[in-house]
Formats: sequence, C-alpha cells, structure tokens
Amino acid sequence: MILSWLGLFLGVAGILLGQVLEGGHLVQLLQPTAAMIVFGGSLGATMLSSNMSEFSHAIRGTGKVFFHKGHDFGPLVKELVSIATVARREGILALDRLLGEIKSPFLANFLRHVIDGYDPNIVKEMMEDRISREEEEKVGAAKVWETAGGYSPTMGILGAVMGLIHVMSNLSDSSKLGSGIAVAFVATVYGVGGANLLLIPIGNKLKKIAAEEILELQLMYTGVMGIQGGVNPRVIEDRLNNLLLTYTNIDEKGAPGAEKKAA
Repeated sequence: MILSWLGLFLGVAGILLGQVLEGGHLVQLLQPTAAMIVFGGSLGATMLSSNMSEFSHAIRGTGKVFFHKGHDFGPLVKELVSIATVARREGILALDRLLGEIKSPFLANFLRHVIDGYDPNIVKEMMEDRISREEEEKVGAAKVWETAGGYSPTMGILGAVMGLIHVMSNLSDSSKLGSGIAVAFVATVYGVGGANLLLIPIGNKLKKIAAEEILELQLMYTGVMGIQGGVNPRVIEDRLNNLLLTYTNIDEKGAPGAEKKAA
C-alpha cells in the first residue's frame, strides 16, 4: 500500500522537478485541451474495447492498488488445518458447528457441500469452475487498465498532431502559435506519462493482487479436497505450505502468479 503511494509520488515529483530545473514553469503543463483529448480519448477507446463487467470491475478494483495491505496466508493455513483436525477426530458432520466462525463465504459454502455429502468429484468441479471464473474476472479487470495504457500514448500523439494542425493553420497569427505548440507537446507528455506512471502500473499491480487472491482460493480448494478425502491434517498442512512455497518461487522468477494452479 505505502509502496504504491510512494511510487506515484516519486514518479510525478520527478517529472515536475525536472520541469522546474529545466527552467520551465509548472503551469505550462496545465493544458485542459490536451487533457481532454488524451484522457477522454483513452477512456472512450477503453470502454469501446471492454464489456461492462470488465470495466466495472476495473473501476472498483482501483482502490486495491492504493489501499490493499497484502495477504497473510498464515492464519488461513492454520484455520484449514484446524478444520481438518476437527473433521479427522469427530467426523465431517462436526464441521457444521464451525461454519458460523468462517469469514470466507467461498470456504464456508463449499464446506457446507462437504457436510451435506456432495460427491467429491462434483465439489471438485464446482470449486475449480468458481476459481476459474474468479481468475478470469480479476485478471480481466487488470487488463482493462493495461489496455488504457496502450491507448494513452497514441492519444497523446493524436493531440500533438491536432495541436500542430492548429499551429499550421494560424501561421499568420503569431499570438496563437504558442498555445497550439503547447497543446501539441503537453498532449504527448500526458499520453506517455499517464500510460507509464499510472495506467500500466495500476494494471500490473492489480495482476499481482489478483494472483494473491486466486492463491487464497487455491489454498481453500486444497484444504477442502483434503478434508473431504479424510487426509491427515499434517499432510494437508504440508500441501498448503508447498503450494505457498511454489507460488513464492515462481513469483520471484517473474511469472504471473494468477496462472498458478493448485496441485
């Protein structure tokens, strides 16, 4: 969370400070026309290329970039092992009394299916389908921001061309040359800066958050499958820790975390 705020601050501050050190003025970067062309055009193109579900999830997910505290999977692993221990000692039906204490609707829902005696293959298929849909939804929201980041520089070029057209059409009036040139170059700054300082980084951060959220579901999947199969709680704990270790090792190598599947 702090890193996101700090990164945004440093990125913007670096550009503004560079402008001042070069002898320019900050007010020179305030061009409403250029902003309208770049951000309005990027928004329109992004909306055109997305469906309503993807776009709405992308907007709602923005807050996670700056207020997400990260996932601590330790308590979840302990909870799953504790549930497995109760099931091992007292039987599956004993889990009914624990459902009210489980905060995750996903975990509580599928444990209810286990208690009700659903066929393991059906529970497995339902959980995998749910995880797949969640992954598609969360990664799709991140891609909306990346898509916007792809359009933004192009819109900046479009704004620059429009500014130059304005300049060329008013060569006889020197009083309009400055404003036209300003719009042309500031539009490029907005387009490239907006893409690389905000839009694409937000998309990348949402992918990382999505990977953590999907991993959380995969841990629950592994735990529930083990509980229903009567697996020893220690074995379930080892499986969960191995899943976390695999995720960490692959993520350190730069692979998309959201693509990891539970063993």
